[in-house]
Amino acid sequence: MRTVLFALLPEVVLLDVAGAAEAFRLATKLVPGSYDLQFVGTSSSLSSCIGLQLHKLQPLPATVPDHSIVVVAGVTTAAFDLDSEPFKQLTRWLQVIGRNQTVTLMCVCSGSLMAANAGLLRGRECTTHHDLVDHLAKLEPSATVHGNRIFVEDGQVMTSAGVTSGIDLALHMIGQELGHKIAVAVARDLVVYMRRTTADPQLSAWVMHRNHIHPAVHKVQDAIARNPAADWTSAKLAAVGCMSARNLGRLFAEHAGCSPLDYVQRLRVAVAREMVANSDLALERVAERSGFSSAHHLRRVWRRWERVSPAEFRSTAR
Repeated sequence: MRTVLFALLPEVVLLDVAGAAEAFRLATKLVPGSYDLQFVGTSSSLSSCIGLQLHKLQPLPATVPDHSIVVVAGVTTAAFDLDSEPFKQLTRWLQVIGRNQTVTLMCVCSGSLMAANAGLLRGRECTTHHDLVDHLAKLEPSATVHGNRIFVEDGQVMTSAGVTSGIDLALHMIGQELGHKIAVAVARDLVVYMRRTTADPQLSAWVMHRNHIHPAVHKVQDAIARNPAADWTSAKLAAVGCMSARNLGRLFAEHAGCSPLDYVQRLRVAVAREMVANSDLALERVAERSGFSSAHHLRRVWRRWERVSPAEFRSTAR
């Protein structure tokens, strides 16, 4: 049985804790004796960021069992204060347990910054929530901070982006230790649509370029999202928005930060990514189903936004 200690601070983000904890709990249900969940904190009682009070937390232990997993959950940005006594206490504790080379450190969201403050990310590859990337880079200049990754694994230290990515990281660890079938079963029980990998970006194409309030642009984006593979042209998109193609292009640039056809291609690549990761379809068939004229066309557009080729991405996802 592997001990999993969740280290909690005042104003902790509950989903950082509950998402990963539930994944480990379900894995233990499927494979009895896999994980022993424990919850420790800088005080026996504390308030979460939503006001729910947490009580009967165990104190931070002087030592942890070999091969433990220590989960450092994030807190709200407003509560993040490295000079506060709870943060200093957690930093000292992390420095001590970090000397045990058998311990796996799992950081969710701003938990990565706490690990950096304890010197545990020195010279490592890591990530955090996209709003905190610059802060993490300043806190640990020697680290290679990846700004748009779901999670990053560097030896015994694993860091992830905000909230739900803690589930992805827990599933990744479960898959490594208990096997892919168990991780898939846990993901299914959690009703997780797709287990994301370390190659996946934090900002999904389905939500990018939509942080605006222009109704006509949203109307066109909704039409594209319903059927990215449709034969979209500038004229057809303009017709959806009831305006000229030139005016639609201007509004997209102003409000969405991209062109209408770039938005189409981003969603088509997102569709292609899912098929590449979750099917054995040949790339020509993937291209056809996602709206590209050929596999060559898909590869050319894919390179604009992806770091690795479709074949490499499929291998990593597997």
